[in-house]
Amino acid sequence: MATAALLDDLAAALAADATDHLLTDPTLTAAYGTDWTRRWSSRPLAVVRPADASSVSCVVQACARHGVTVVPQGGNTGLVGGSVPGADDQAVVLSMTRLQATDALDPVARQVSVGAGTTLADVQRLARSSGLVYGVDLGARDTATIGGTVATNAGGLRVCRFGDTRAQVTGLRAVLADGSVVDRMHGLPKDGAGYDLVALLVGSEGTLGVVTDVRLRLHAPDPPGVTTLVGCSSIAEALDLLPSTGVRLAELMTRDGLELTCRVTSLPDPLSRPWPVYLLMETPELPELPATADAVVDDRLVDYRERHPEAIATLGVVHKYDVSLPMDRLEDVLARVDEAVAPHRLFVYGHLAEGNMHLGVVGPGPDDDGIDATVLELVASAGGSIASEHGVGRAKAGLLALNRSEADLAAMRAIKVALDPAALLNPGVVLV
Repeated sequence: MATAALLDDLAAALAADATDHLLTDPTLTAAYGTDWTRRWSSRPLAVVRPADASSVSCVVQACARHGVTVVPQGGNTGLVGGSVPGADDQAVVLSMTRLQATDALDPVARQVSVGAGTTLADVQRLARSSGLVYGVDLGARDTATIGGTVATNAGGLRVCRFGDTRAQVTGLRAVLADGSVVDRMHGLPKDGAGYDLVALLVGSEGTLGVVTDVRLRLHAPDPPGVTTLVGCSSIAEALDLLPSTGVRLAELMTRDGLELTCRVTSLPDPLSRPWPVYLLMETPELPELPATADAVVDDRLVDYRERHPEAIATLGVVHKYDVSLPMDRLEDVLARVDEAVAPHRLFVYGHLAEGNMHLGVVGPGPDDDGIDATVLELVASAGGSIASEHGVGRAKAGLLALNRSEADLAAMRAIKVALDPAALLNPGVVLV
């Protein structure tokens, strides 16, 4: 249980907001201790919901004085346990959802500054109101926060067009473990004055600092394009059909996932007959396809891909893997994974243009780490990444050596110790 002294200091950090935004009742804090997959769940010591960077700094200082760890949390849509405590009554969850201040959009620089708690959907709406677009998009847009996407360097549906989150961040403000504030919100297109702390903090998953504000790059919108779904006999065929240039979206689905999604969501089967593999793409013009291709054109087809996660989640707790593979190994490795996880059920979908696949295994118990190691070892042995766009979190911290040498890990640990010597920021995430 939280000590009275700690709670007093947290209340002082929130000042007038403490009554409504310092939570200790387990019935109120429970949701903050369980991630979206339900694989990771621990009881927070307390939940604090500050409204600005100054309050975040005061909260972090209070926790540091008491030697209590801090877990930053955005929309809690993560899939690797990185936004929830690792054990009961050990950490204060720092919910960032109230940090939603927005500065005036700069149409000349094509940039905007927003609070970390601003949702991805709100940023997209803000950009559209000025005739621009934000380059990151993903299915959890209505709940996922900008701070969370920055912390994990999220990718999503438009990476092949605009790049990942790191490519969109021109500046940020963050509270470090001692409560000091790093402010790089100027957003200059050229600035080589010292280390690039912005790039370092993007993707650090709350282990090096707590991002409170972000300056984002916006883009001119593309002309209307064409969204096409094509039935394919194999992943190799889907890759052959993918245009070499101009692709704005390229998603792969398999029959099992599409059938389940149709059944759960009541969406109609989109093509004339079942296919082993489906290629969903958006291109500037109608793509060149064989005359015999089973294909349909409709902007609403993206729903079939976006609703995969919710459909698979209806089957129970899912072991989720976010991996990247060399294109020439993609089909072979996925077949080997399917064989390795049997008799459990494997679902595959993802971003074909980057070789980034999302794998969902249904059947193993939530604590079955052995199945995780089996899948990720297969991926790493083929030259793939075990953490493509969802982060490392708690799920893969113990397996990071599959992708990083001892020299890499030593350098990462040195950075962690330098910025967070007492290991108060999200311990157990990224590094163990």
